[in-house]
Amino acid sequence: MNFSRRFVSSVVQTGPARRFVSFLLQTGLTVTEFTPSQFVQLPEVLAGETADVYFLRTREILTREGIDPTVTMEFFPSRSGTLCGIREALDLLKTVAGGAGLRVEAMDEGAPLHPRQVALRISGRYLAFGIYETALLGILSQSTGWATAARACVEAASPIPVYSFGARHVHPRVAPILDYAAIVGGCVSGSTPAGAHLAGRQPVGTMPHALILILGDTVAAAEDFDRLMPPGVPRTVLVDTFHDEAEESVRVAVALGTHLDSVRLDTPVERGGVTPELVREVRARLDLAGHPGVQIFVSGGLTLERLRQFQESGVPIAGFGVGGAISGAPPIDFTADIKAIAGHPIAKRGRIPGPTPNPALHEVSW
Repeated sequence: MNFSRRFVSSVVQTGPARRFVSFLLQTGLTVTEFTPSQFVQLPEVLAGETADVYFLRTREILTREGIDPTVTMEFFPSRSGTLCGIREALDLLKTVAGGAGLRVEAMDEGAPLHPRQVALRISGRYLAFGIYETALLGILSQSTGWATAARACVEAASPIPVYSFGARHVHPRVAPILDYAAIVGGCVSGSTPAGAHLAGRQPVGTMPHALILILGDTVAAAEDFDRLMPPGVPRTVLVDTFHDEAEESVRVAVALGTHLDSVRLDTPVERGGVTPELVREVRARLDLAGHPGVQIFVSGGLTLERLRQFQESGVPIAGFGVGGAISGAPPIDFTADIKAIAGHPIAKRGRIPGPTPNPALHEVSW
């Protein structure tokens, strides 16, 4: 099976993501799906400049000695999580060694992962892929950490959908990977075009405080947004910049009428943050003013605990924008071991020689 199609079928259309897309359709919100885009392989990664230097020295020694055995290498995690990074890892292997006769087996992107469970197995000439051990481990470790954190947020908030808003907390080179990993973990989409497109989604977002501050009024910003943005962009307006959130929500609803999809509450901690009580008040004010169809979106410093509090409170929330609770997640450490050389089982002390059984692995078709 083509791996991009496998990703779409196993991640986008099943599990939490599928439930959330169904929920969005019920509430009138939509997230467009299309064929995922390809990962960008950075020149310094391909050149081996991001590898631990001892792999480069190993390559030099083996090359000069004319030694290049066929090896079997396995990659496995230190703890449980939601597997992510397989698509990118396979893309890297295809780029650097697609014609080198590698046999690759992998688990599905987004699959539940257990400690020491083999997620990726590579068999082939060592020099074809050996210097990329560092990169492969980093891809799997960081992406799996983010996807696992996203899955925890999604489960805490369920059935309310979660969106990844954490790109501002990471280096821009990895921001697309963060959003992609969050979507693999169950987020409906992410805020960056590059990250959302990797997962075959359109990016999501509302408007920043900067737009409202520059224009000087929330309603003015809402009207310009409505007038100038394409019809497919949801009309979601930030309502905590200048005035009381409930007051601003009603003002915007009156100005935009049926064009307004939702309002976003992002009250800063200096003003007490967003609370279930505030959401209830905004909902009541909108309903009393004749705008029951306007939904409420919540963001700003959302933790697992706060997501659970909102979910358990039963207040009507259309979606959560989550940043640091996902972007700040620690990596899940992966290890790579050579388990066979020239078909003969081998391993370092403490590990069992030979390939480790895992029925969840499937052979990759390039």
